[in-house]
Order: sequence, then C-alpha cells, then structure tokens
Amino acid sequence: MNFSLIKLPSLIAGIAMIVAAGLAVAITPTHHLADQGPKVNLESMIPKQFGDWVVDDQVTYQQVNPEVKAALDKIYSQLLTRTYVNSHGYRVMLTIPYGVDQSDGLSAHDPEGCYPAQGFQIMAKSKAILHTAVGDVPVRRMEASNGPRYEPVTYWFTVGHFAVNNDWDRKRAKLNYAIKGEIPDGVLFRASSIDSDVHQAYLAQGAFIEALLMALTPESRALVAGLTH
Repeated sequence: MNFSLIKLPSLIAGIAMIVAAGLAVAITPTHHLADQGPKVNLESMIPKQFGDWVVDDQVTYQQVNPEVKAALDKIYSQLLTRTYVNSHGYRVMLTIPYGVDQSDGLSAHDPEGCYPAQGFQIMAKSKAILHTAVGDVPVRRMEASNGPRYEPVTYWFTVGHFAVNNDWDRKRAKLNYAIKGEIPDGVLFRASSIDSDVHQAYLAQGAFIEALLMALTPESRALVAGLTH
C-alpha cells in the first residue's frame, strides 16, 4: 500500500475512531448497581408523615398529560407522587421517579422540558446548594407559570450515590460508574408548591426537604440525595 496516497487528516480520523471504539468496549458497563443491595420500594421508603408534614390524601395537584406519562413509564421503574401538608396548611407536592438504569439512553426527564410539555412557561431558573442538617444538596430551582397557577420547583437528579444539578456532573458521575463496569440507578427528586411568593415557597420546600431527609435511613438518603454520611 502506498501510504503517501492516504491523506493525513483521514488517517488521523480513522485512528481516532478505532481508539474510541476500543475505549467504548473497554468501559462498557455490565452490572446494575441496583442489583447490589436491597430492592428499592419508594412507597415504603418515603414516609407518609415526618416532622411537621403529613400526606394530604384529599388534595392532589399533580397533573401529567397522557403523552408525558407514557414517556415517564418508559424511563422509570417506579414513580411516587404525593402531596404533603404542614400544621400551617402549606402544601408541598413531591414527585420521585426511580430508574434502575440511568444510562444516556434512559436519562431522567428534566422538569425544564416536562413542564412546558404540559403548557407551563418557565419564568426563571437557577442553581443553588441546599444546606440541611444531614448535608448539602446541589439543587436546581425553577419558576413555572400556567395561567393563574404559579409553581416554584426545587429538584435534582441522582446518579447512583451522586446528587447533581447540571448535565456535566451527571455525565461525569455516569462515566465514573462506567469505568467500574457498573450501570447506576437513580432518581429525579422534585418538590414544588403553588405559591406566587417565591421566597416563601423555597423556604417551605427547603424545610420540607430537610425534614424528609432527616427521616430517611442512611441507605435511602444516599439514593434520593447522594448523602452518604
């Protein structure tokens, strides 16, 4: 073969493709992290009463259209939705979808896409660190509006035992598990309330989240918030 006839850029591209293919095979995960411990059961894991909060079975603000629900059913193994109320009558809606496979093909359904699919407008969004008595959690905050309904939202993702609030950290966590040959499970943790007073909403959601995390076992806390201490 006359190598002088091969263009250098083509040769480099070909070598890069071969190396990339080899690396992909080398780190292709084969073991589900979910198989290494007790089976997850969100219904029993998440208490119906904790601190000043109790499930309000009389009120359900969760609204998911059929198309979104069908998409969620394909992504998640379990989906927990509840509305809690405290002694002051303040309500927080909790949604926790769980998936045994958080690979790129089954990425968690980001509320920034889910809410607009249900007719909401995203009015504001930001990232923050939620400080709790059991540790710090990286969160996203989002304000969604649909007619007279104004809904501030606090949420994050977990990939295995890592809590993340941005796509870069999510991909890095997946890679860390892939290098070990593991397929991570994970959740999307979402707390929201119907409240035009955004400051009040985030304070209430923060108190709700902290009380819930304190009520969980260490194993459950690691799954839903990436807190392992």
